[in-house]
Amino acid sequence: MSQDAKRVHRAAQVAEPGDAVRVVPVVERPPGVGEVRIDVAATGICGADIGTVRDRAPATGFPITPGHEVAGVIAELGPQVQGWGVGERVTVGWFGGSCGHCSACRAGDVVHCPERKIPGMSYPGGWSSTLTVPATTLARIPEGLSAAEAAPFGCAAVTTFNALRHSGAGPGDLVAVLGIGGLGHLAVRFAAAMGFDTVAIGRGEEKRRLAEELGARHYIDAERQQPGDGLGELGGARLILSTASSSKPLAELVDGLAPHGRLTVVGFDGSPLQLPLAKVVMGARSVTGHLTGSPADTERAMRFAVATGVRPQVRTVPLEEAQQALDIQQEGKARFRTVLIPGA
Repeated sequence: MSQDAKRVHRAAQVAEPGDAVRVVPVVERPPGVGEVRIDVAATGICGADIGTVRDRAPATGFPITPGHEVAGVIAELGPQVQGWGVGERVTVGWFGGSCGHCSACRAGDVVHCPERKIPGMSYPGGWSSTLTVPATTLARIPEGLSAAEAAPFGCAAVTTFNALRHSGAGPGDLVAVLGIGGLGHLAVRFAAAMGFDTVAIGRGEEKRRLAEELGARHYIDAERQQPGDGLGELGGARLILSTASSSKPLAELVDGLAPHGRLTVVGFDGSPLQLPLAKVVMGARSVTGHLTGSPADTERAMRFAVATGVRPQVRTVPLEEAQQALDIQQEGKARFRTVLIPGA
């Protein structure tokens, strides 16, 4: 495509340190070798985007275009792209590309490549009407999912889905989810659909009904009871999935694990974990972290969602309202995933 033929698109960007997010015109970037260009239909807001917007020294410089939960349609194929066609519906998530030759990539563990790319951090992200990415980042959207529903699968959904299915817990096991937010509401829904005896842990009795609607069989109000004690009364959890963005409750939560139980952390605030090792050793317990999934994992999560009826609870807003939507996210008032619509 010639320079003159390039279409003008819109992107929500931060132009300089401390600046607000503003929608500005941008020119699409034609795909290079091994790349595709996507016309973006929906793009989610993740908690990590707050850090991206606040970054005063981004690795790629200014302006910043955040966004790593993207759903859209392939508009152009670059040279040497095989297996994809113009018009296919796809998602792009936290995984934005890898080197392809390190030990992790060669083992198929592309999300742990030391040179892994992240849309919005390594190159302009999905808060835009156009996005150019490596073809290796694409996941096909199955029939039955709208673009707004599919967008969160690139980060929030695949992260919780993978953490649950790789936990070692089996159907009927007691599985607890700490936090009922953007990650947590999906974790509760996935856990219930996987056949776990699901416990939701939140703050306030007003969330009990919500937890039950999401599929939880039990609810622990952390304002009335220590969650670890509550899980102990239920017999101890095989898995506790921590989706809350605070490390403070984790040490007490370990008390709620059954012998050989696992605490998996997907949400955190960067503060150190103060954990007496006796709690771990004497119960043969473990504490692990989990990070996202590959495009193949994202496709599996979406297929599972279509088969079981699991959906993210989303609120769609026009791209022009990105800053207002981000403010709501920062205040913890989003219920539960905000999705920007470039064409609205």
